[in-house]
Amino acid sequence: MTRTRRAPSGAAVLRVELTDAIVEVVIDELAEKGYARTSMDGVAKRAEVGKSSLYRRWSSKQDMVVDAVSQLSVPLVDIPDSGSLRGDVERAFEVVAEWLSDERLGRILPDLTAEAKRNPALAKALSEHLENPRRAKAEPVLDRAIARGELPRDVDRELALDMFAAPIYWRHTVRRSEITPEFLAQLVDSTLAFLGARPPKE
Repeated sequence: MTRTRRAPSGAAVLRVELTDAIVEVVIDELAEKGYARTSMDGVAKRAEVGKSSLYRRWSSKQDMVVDAVSQLSVPLVDIPDSGSLRGDVERAFEVVAEWLSDERLGRILPDLTAEAKRNPALAKALSEHLENPRRAKAEPVLDRAIARGELPRDVDRELALDMFAAPIYWRHTVRRSEITPEFLAQLVDSTLAFLGARPPKE
């Protein structure tokens, strides 16, 4: 999966290829051991680097984990204007389904969600660097639909953005059911009906 780098502080003097390699190790450690058992020592040993290499990039385990997961989870893919809300929603759902198809992510997300319940600092960091950026990328879908007259100006944006990801996440991660094209097509119809979508103005 294509990742978009969120450069750590001081990245100008760091070797990007080494940072990328370390990030892959962090993701592997999280997928295999979970957040609680992942450590800076373990990552350094597995990546065959000194701990100083990690601390030049991240000030703590939490920063390291959040940065790594955001690179895997937030490719920051813009949803192109298809010319209709239906087309945009279809693409948004495809992006979410692709995001969740990463096998490692399927193990990491539930673990981080549970850990965030116990760790307010981690919860805040995940919101800032994972949840909020993904939601921001979906905002233009609503803006375009409103401009075309497909959605009312007072549409509940927070609920609409929840609909773009929550049903797919629930089906894939919680129920562990397959995300089929038929399911996505049905979800598009249900979402448009739920939002009260109407044909665009001529």
